[in-house]
Amino acid sequence: MEGTILSCRRPHEDDGGEFSKKHKAMKKWVDPAQGLANSRHEFGEHGGVNMSIEASATFTVMEPETMKRMFSGELGPERDFFIYSRHFNPTVLNLGRQMAALEGTEAAYCTSSGMSAISSVLLQLCSHGDNVVASRCLYGGTHALLAHFLPRACGVSTSFVDIHRLDDVKNAITPSTKVLYFESISNPTLAVADIPSLSAIAHEKNVKVVVDNTFSPMIISPAKLGADVVIHSISKYISGGADVIAGAICGPADLINSMMDLHQGTLMLLGPTMNAKVAFEISERLPHLGLRMKEHCHRAYTYASRMRKLGMKVIYPGLEDHPQYALLKSIVNSGYGYGGILCVDMETEERANKLMNHLQNHTQFGLMAVSLGYYETLMSCSGSSTSSEMNEEEKDLAGISPGLIRMSIGYSGTLDQRWSQFEDALSRMSQVLSF
Repeated sequence: MEGTILSCRRPHEDDGGEFSKKHKAMKKWVDPAQGLANSRHEFGEHGGVNMSIEASATFTVMEPETMKRMFSGELGPERDFFIYSRHFNPTVLNLGRQMAALEGTEAAYCTSSGMSAISSVLLQLCSHGDNVVASRCLYGGTHALLAHFLPRACGVSTSFVDIHRLDDVKNAITPSTKVLYFESISNPTLAVADIPSLSAIAHEKNVKVVVDNTFSPMIISPAKLGADVVIHSISKYISGGADVIAGAICGPADLINSMMDLHQGTLMLLGPTMNAKVAFEISERLPHLGLRMKEHCHRAYTYASRMRKLGMKVIYPGLEDHPQYALLKSIVNSGYGYGGILCVDMETEERANKLMNHLQNHTQFGLMAVSLGYYETLMSCSGSSTSSEMNEEEKDLAGISPGLIRMSIGYSGTLDQRWSQFEDALSRMSQVLSF
């Protein structure tokens, strides 16, 4: 209609802001697959089964008074009023709703990378003089952010602890601690966090629990287990194609809204904005994430079991001799498995590199590359790559040996075809290996 803006009011939204606590869909949340299936399907502008991409950076208004009302907060995305895509974008918002459905949280906001999601949350929750208690085994970039950047730039300190020693976690929390930070399954050592117990300890002292769930989408639901905020590097399993960089913050509506505050919100002021075209791509891949995770996990478990029978030093949380096997079994969502990543400890970097060279360049089992969640198997020697930000003492405390190979198991080819390639690589090793 010329001269007017049609208000496309959604039945599950209200005037409490885009991320309203009154969203009813979350009350029905049971597991990730059902959450995604119950989320609203966004149709295209002309009735297409896929949503349209809103690629505009800025948005027009039909009446001059409308813009003032938008900037005052009176009108906003919940009534289809948009200002600028750094604030809100319809396509990115829809992906945020899907991510909230995936993790069972009130709200979610999608960002330009996983690291931007992590840094934005920590900078929102912490101020100068505050403290973070964090797992000593984290992705190298996160460790560097906590150990070096935040203390220097923001005056925020971090106490690194072994999160499997619950008394150590409890004792590390001080009156200045604002956040307990850890990964649901640690990168790269594959240790499993006791999310319910850790959350109980933190909440008893009024500390927020932030969990990076990048390694285990669909498999573990940290919010259901007590976490306040769940972070993802969407670039990994959720994307599945190793072709985009993106992140997500899933959590309470009041936190996400505060991060979008015009005066003090980290998402608003630091601008880690996701491109709408990337949001569309990810939105189209989420519906089959569960199917992909099942195959990743099935193959990882099968390979880990066979490697163990060969006498190799393999780490996989789905094996019964893993220290947190019983814990993982008690917290996973049924039917997905125990993770798509395994580690092989070759003890030295030289031996690790030799094995990876044979696996890629002679038998085509996988690719030497960082990241994870790709349909091809990706391999890297963690100590000299994704954990290289840590010094030798820090790596030793985290349990990262020089020869630790992290393998993100893909699903291309047949399982037995790939296993035959793995065995062929072992036979090609130039020396007899003692695993």
